[in-house]
Amino acid sequence: MIKRTWTGHKPVVIAVGAIALVAILAAGLFVVVNPGGTAQASPTPAVIATATLSPVPSDTPTPMPSPSPSTGPTPTPLPSGMAYSDLDGVLTTQDLAHRLPMAVMVDDNIVARPQSGFSSASIVYQAPADGGEDRYMLVFQEGTATDIGPVRSARPYYVYWAAEYKAMYGHYGGDPVSLQTVIPASAGNIYNMDALSGGGCPYHRITARKVPHNAYTNSNSLIACLAKKHYPATSQNMAVRTFWDDSPLWQLPAAQTVTIPYRTGVVSYTFDRATDSYLRYVSYHLQKDPANGKQVKARNIVVLFQALSYDPASDPGHKRPVVATVGSGTALVFQEGRAIRATWKKPSNTALTRLYDSTGGEIPFVRGEIFMQSVPIGTKVSYK
Repeated sequence: MIKRTWTGHKPVVIAVGAIALVAILAAGLFVVVNPGGTAQASPTPAVIATATLSPVPSDTPTPMPSPSPSTGPTPTPLPSGMAYSDLDGVLTTQDLAHRLPMAVMVDDNIVARPQSGFSSASIVYQAPADGGEDRYMLVFQEGTATDIGPVRSARPYYVYWAAEYKAMYGHYGGDPVSLQTVIPASAGNIYNMDALSGGGCPYHRITARKVPHNAYTNSNSLIACLAKKHYPATSQNMAVRTFWDDSPLWQLPAAQTVTIPYRTGVVSYTFDRATDSYLRYVSYHLQKDPANGKQVKARNIVVLFQALSYDPASDPGHKRPVVATVGSGTALVFQEGRAIRATWKKPSNTALTRLYDSTGGEIPFVRGEIFMQSVPIGTKVSYK
């Protein structure tokens, strides 16, 4: 039997016996131990292979291999006028595939739910924010949203994530460090669209909610305002990730669930084998996008374990969080009902965050929406 803790630290491995180990591996189980020490059985990712089981050294975690693009269907020539989008690898028209990425800050206060725009985004970030809450950043490319919001203020680490894609960065003001230091220093890597500083063009307030939870925008307004500010309409030599096509249905496991705790509510995902995607839940309720009534789904879920600290000197009277996005750390990648223990690496503020498996190979993503879930190191993420 092998017992493990997965909280962003190096897993703790305890060997209990080769015979018991073989029995448990044959059953597809491993045991997660929470910070309090309670053991909890969970299935390992299914890997279709024939192999002879042998005892695993007590100091070596069982490897969880990432999928290889070579195992997917053979690529076929693209139809005329079609291309794969830069951000999420989805097949779409040439003009949409290379549209300038548009990153928009979105509220996650309880009164701001349900938020709009999630089902149309290519990449969604969620990370801790002020006052024990968290906040989102939705990044759009080929998708078009009729409503996006509520739009909220900037934070430095979100600016750095937007800079990875040389994106337009939409927000409603921000903390002093973001406005006075980080955004000006990122001028060559983001296109600033601040509602409170010369960029109010695409935003409006609705009457159904109270300030500050009632600022909204939409894709068409953002695109129109790009032109008014003389910003480019297409992506600007951005770095891209590797994508691969869906595995055949018969290769997919029957089920998987993922649970990620945040201060303002638990985020969870349930794998839907029929669509090769994950249904997203917020505080145990299915998340639906009010902009179009669609269920919010993820094709790839990335949990980034990142150091969280606070800098009271950055804004007197406030406790502003600092998320360590540069460097490297542990991660979990969920796709096609399987889990991969990974390492994230981001060598600079503007470099693309990439994910690597235990062999050092970069992990390819399944084509479709990506959810980046940043959590403090030590957060107990469970999956089975």
